[in-house]
Amino acid sequence: MGSQKIQGELWGKKTKDWASIQEATSIPIYKYVMEFLKIEPAETLLDVGCGTGFFSDLAFKKGADVTGLDASEQFNEHAKQRNPSINFIVGEMEELPFADNTFNIVSGFNSFQYAANIKNAFSEAKRVLTDKGKFVVIIWGNKVDCEAATYMEALGSLLPPPPPGSASPFNLSENRLLERTIEETGFRIIDNTDVTSIWDYPNTDIALKGLLSSGPIATVIDICGFEKVVETVTAAIQPYIQQNGHVVYNNKFRVVISEN
Repeated sequence: MGSQKIQGELWGKKTKDWASIQEATSIPIYKYVMEFLKIEPAETLLDVGCGTGFFSDLAFKKGADVTGLDASEQFNEHAKQRNPSINFIVGEMEELPFADNTFNIVSGFNSFQYAANIKNAFSEAKRVLTDKGKFVVIIWGNKVDCEAATYMEALGSLLPPPPPGSASPFNLSENRLLERTIEETGFRIIDNTDVTSIWDYPNTDIALKGLLSSGPIATVIDICGFEKVVETVTAAIQPYIQQNGHVVYNNKFRVVISEN
């Protein structure tokens, strides 16, 4: 069994907040990828873990023939509303429902680290890619370079230690694990860049809505209760509140682009 059942139940509980607030924090990463790929009209692109379809929509507007796949039915429905012309489906990243050599590009923005077996997910991406097709994986940078890790650590302190090998946002970030796994799958890395992403929320209320909209936070809410989670995150964001009331986190995300 892959990650779809588990992740599909976690992500999408705060779909509107994710779509309207949190997904847009990745705009600098989307722009970097778009500029690097220089997508041509009619190129086929599979966006794995497409969320509510932000990047898929950008690629579509560049002329790509886009398919978006996500574990969450709620995200999938919202993505269809964002752009009804894109083929958005609910599915398992470790069992992609596509024939071999289908796509010129396979992308995954902060999605592959949640696979039950990351090598299986990468192998599936390789299978559906054409020869010389591009494989784009985006993950968090090193934890020390990501100020948003502080609110995750505060929430993590409410829970017992996770079992070894459990999915987490930083699973692939340290010790070149992402790069080594990509190369072991048979890809050739052609670009490896840490891109700065500044999360700038106009006030505390919007910051809370955005920060609490991700899948991993849903687990903490289920265990500890919404009020406790809000209390904990409110305390954790205090050092990042600016004089103008904005809440600002400076983060880095790793973009690794490979060729099949």
